[in-house]
Amino acid sequence: MGFNNIKMQNLLINETSPYLLQHAHNPVEWYPWGEAALQKAKTEDKPILVSIGYSACHWCHVMERESFENEEIAAIMNKHLVCIKVDREERPDVDAIYMDALQAMGLRGGWPLNVFLMPDAKPFYGGTYFPPRNWANLVESISNAFKNDRQKLQKSAEGFTQNMLSKESDKYQMNIGEAGLQISEEDLNTIFNRLHKDFDFEKGGMNRSPKFPMPSIWKFLLRYYSISKDKRALEHLIHTLDRVALGGIYDTIGGGWTRYSTDEDWKVPHFEKMLYDNGQLTSLYAEAYALTRDDLYKEKVTETIVWLEKEMMSDEGGFYSALDADSEGEEGKFYVWSKQEIDEILGNEASEFCDVFDFSEEGNWEHRNNVVHLESRKFMKDGFPLTQEIKQKLFDYRSKRVRPGLDDKILCSWNGLMLKGLIDAYRYIGTQKFLDLALLNAHFLLEKMTIKVANEDGNESRGLWHNYKNGKANLVAYLEDYASVIDSYTALYQVTFDEKWLFEAEMLADYVMANFYDSEDEFFYFTDIQGEELIARKKEIFDNVIPASNSMMATNLYNLGTILGRNDFIEISNLMLAKMKTIMLTDPQWVTQWACLATQHTNPIAEIAIVGDNYLTIRTLMDKKYQPNKVFVGTNEASKLPLLQNRTTKKGETTIYVCFDKTCQLPTTDIEKALDLLKQ
Repeated sequence: MGFNNIKMQNLLINETSPYLLQHAHNPVEWYPWGEAALQKAKTEDKPILVSIGYSACHWCHVMERESFENEEIAAIMNKHLVCIKVDREERPDVDAIYMDALQAMGLRGGWPLNVFLMPDAKPFYGGTYFPPRNWANLVESISNAFKNDRQKLQKSAEGFTQNMLSKESDKYQMNIGEAGLQISEEDLNTIFNRLHKDFDFEKGGMNRSPKFPMPSIWKFLLRYYSISKDKRALEHLIHTLDRVALGGIYDTIGGGWTRYSTDEDWKVPHFEKMLYDNGQLTSLYAEAYALTRDDLYKEKVTETIVWLEKEMMSDEGGFYSALDADSEGEEGKFYVWSKQEIDEILGNEASEFCDVFDFSEEGNWEHRNNVVHLESRKFMKDGFPLTQEIKQKLFDYRSKRVRPGLDDKILCSWNGLMLKGLIDAYRYIGTQKFLDLALLNAHFLLEKMTIKVANEDGNESRGLWHNYKNGKANLVAYLEDYASVIDSYTALYQVTFDEKWLFEAEMLADYVMANFYDSEDEFFYFTDIQGEELIARKKEIFDNVIPASNSMMATNLYNLGTILGRNDFIEISNLMLAKMKTIMLTDPQWVTQWACLATQHTNPIAEIAIVGDNYLTIRTLMDKKYQPNKVFVGTNEASKLPLLQNRTTKKGETTIYVCFDKTCQLPTTDIEKALDLLKQ
């Protein structure tokens, strides 16, 4: 029987994850992560293979084609191992544990992630991609070592597991100084100057290749510049944002950002499109537009949201996870062009287009293919050849191609990031459509991905689901889900002043405090205490492409605590940030979301209360001036929120109250006076 025969299937056939279903007809006897596989390993006394990937991962597909679809190699795997397939996007908790183990082994992490475990699920060896013959030989070697040198393997596994059980505060020597939390402008200067040493001043971004979008680094530059007015920060920010907007990493024809640039020029992307990148970059470019009023940034935000609504949003209002890099088995085939195609489509306009975008018969990439990219704005003046008409011709032609695969599972955490992107786009650009989409998505999260539990006192509490597909959710949410949704609900309140979203955020934050907080280590676990018990309960501390769930929660608690008058929230946030200060000052590149929170402590946060019929309009006008360190509350009549207590209109006119550190300025009905108060 050939491996393509539809009758051949393994236990993944009953899963909903697109990534797992892609492997459901492999000759490998895959199991999903769960008790059945773990018990089989104990009963049969076999080592376990945990193979982790995701549907848009190019090298995951390559290893599947080369090894997991190979009947000879599959037979070796089935004989010697219990094989478990994991979608890292559905099970980030499992992925985090075994990625941590791989790095403790001194190996470089990445996906596909292949880790070998003892029957008790403790890891002893691993790696990422292996060519087929190497993989077959490795499986044979693992089996021999398990049979003949088992004590040594078990000792290694115990050591790696013990390393994972160490508390983060101990592992990274996170201590609070005698002064407690104090963040000065000089501290921010130190953080920036250390980052500055690693900037790529010629190409933009950080001085390394491949180049990944790192939104929290650039968001820190925005926040730092707003305080310091250091032109170096603004210049590098604009240079980087331009390169990321104009380069091949952005889909100029269809909208939206791809995963990363495989080179140092932001030219050739890894073509997968991930929701979490597009959510965060939408926020970043909207915020950058608020500072610069640069129409290029507004255009990229708008195009990206148009693409998201058209291709990535379900009928129910949830956003799908990703578009694959590959189509027809070839990376980037959907997105690249031959010169002959351009000549046929554009006719007389082709020559100028090819000159500007460096298209040729030989191609500006591999296999005579061309990638649409620019290296600077110098071609964006009069005569720039990418008119809306030309773009539409190319879009229509491309739409007839075989499309990349869609990962149509809906993840709570990534939807939270995308919801925040829509809210920021509406907040700073003002397009009503952006708010309409945000509300559609927020109601989807509230209705389909929220667990509502009745308490004994008659009130309800809130929890979240992590995933949703085909009308159901089945995985309990992780800290990343709560962190991103709390952030987006808090932001949604501040553009609508609908208190429902604020109180949803508060209920979720209370749930996190009760079920995720480690009072000894003073950080939050990644997993719910009521979730599945794994060999270690990890904490996510360091920011990466997506900020760490702990840095997001610390920010949430600070902002929510300020709006709600919850000093308990603020105290925990301050404690967390204080423990991170030494790392921020010495190695800030991986703690820039923490550094963004630090910028809120250099000067007191502005508390802006708006009362009266024009409260929504006044909020819009107050946001015309970029000032990120502020929170809004508003009502047209009355509210029980602490910052709105005893606040009334002045002679019937909408009135603005500006306060700093529990000290209020005189109320005013004059927007210009209110803006002047913010400058103080």
